[in-house]
Amino acid sequence: MSTKIAVYPGSFDPITKGHLDMIERATKIFDKVIVCVMINSSKNYLFNCEERVALIKDCLDGIENVEVDFYDGLLIDYVRMRNTNIIVKGLRAFLDFEYEFQMALTNKHLDNEIETFFMITSNKHSYLSSTLVKELVKYQGDVSDFLPKNVEKAIQKKYEEGCMK
Repeated sequence: MSTKIAVYPGSFDPITKGHLDMIERATKIFDKVIVCVMINSSKNYLFNCEERVALIKDCLDGIENVEVDFYDGLLIDYVRMRNTNIIVKGLRAFLDFEYEFQMALTNKHLDNEIETFFMITSNKHSYLSSTLVKELVKYQGDVSDFLPKNVEKAIQKKYEEGCMK
């Protein structure tokens, strides 16, 4: 039987407990999950790519079948490069579905062998987004329920350094 490797892509700026929940659940379904920090030149990131990768690795320390990587390019090229055909995407609401469905169909058009698996977020994380977290921090809101401790400390440091406007 072949090993089922899934790629879980995202910007993860920052990674939230919602992302971690999706990763942990995916590791129960697939033999290996590659968390891929994607670089989108049209986005303004709070954390650079190396910082995001380091924060994610720290959060996932001890989980055996997870790898953290980054890629600057088309997701489909990365998936092919990793010799897999599985993409995992999390869905919070209907708006997520519309966008992710369009992306999945585009990827399927580019490579018919690519399969996208949609996972519904847990109820307790259904409203959570990295954008929301950054907005809360900007206005000194409590984000301890939304972020792992290491990420909460890192984002607070960014705030104190004046990186958040």
